[in-house]
Amino acid sequence: MRSDTYTSSRGRTSFVLIGCERSGKYKCRKKEFVRRDTSTRKCGCPFKIHGKPVHGGEGWTVKLICGIHNHELVKTLVGHPYAGRLTDDEKNIIADMTKSNVKPRNILLTLKEHNANSCTTIKQIYNARSVYRSSIRGDDTEMQHLMRLLERDQYIHWHRLRDQDVVCDLFWCHPDAVKLCNTCHLVFLIDSTYKTNRYRLPLLDFVGVTPTGMTFSAGFAYLEGERVNNLVWALEWFQGLFLRNDRLHVVIVIDRDLALMNAVKVVFPECMNLLCRFHIDKNVKAKCKSLIG
Repeated sequence: MRSDTYTSSRGRTSFVLIGCERSGKYKCRKKEFVRRDTSTRKCGCPFKIHGKPVHGGEGWTVKLICGIHNHELVKTLVGHPYAGRLTDDEKNIIADMTKSNVKPRNILLTLKEHNANSCTTIKQIYNARSVYRSSIRGDDTEMQHLMRLLERDQYIHWHRLRDQDVVCDLFWCHPDAVKLCNTCHLVFLIDSTYKTNRYRLPLLDFVGVTPTGMTFSAGFAYLEGERVNNLVWALEWFQGLFLRNDRLHVVIVIDRDLALMNAVKVVFPECMNLLCRFHIDKNVKAKCKSLIG
């Protein structure tokens, strides 16, 4: 918890104060842009030991200040940050497997195969991957890094700014998706997903359907909000992917989002707008449970 080394200065002595890793309270190290919905290990445990070197001899004098824990003691070291710390070789393995798009759980299994006594958890794998990706990004912001990756991989993308320097809406799609959109243009599913990023921005997902019943990702859009203005902007750029007017889709399937329904009517007035049966069944079951309860 705290220590000091005697430096011949008045009032300073050598000592070390050892406490439980769950002592004290969590302190935010920096002002976070978005509040994280995470818990803390800190619970104000009072356990403390004070030690100081013996004068004129070797060894330490240890004094137990408080020998009580206010929490249950764990039976294994798995989950302890110090016990599960990664070695340099393991960090290199994580970096190489991250480059190959290996899933975190498979990375953890690989580390366990190399070291059966490893106490590393999946959380530490995620942290190591985040550190590695941050090192690749360098001094660029997340948005600058995203734009650079879109340019490098030749993605088709558009964005618009708010206050001249803030990206509020972003649409992108893969070049192969444009070919699929113009070939399989009869049915498209459009829906927004949430909690896909730390900023809680809605991700508008465009999914196409092939004649064989397969699906493909036609495009994506990060929007500032699910308002008609933002949705119309994304749908207009999605409409721009089609090279011929007679290639416009015939059926668009969405959930019962009124803003999205109104935006579809504005951009695709001649298309048939259907409601997704999955969302209808899900809402009906939820309403029925609430009424029964």
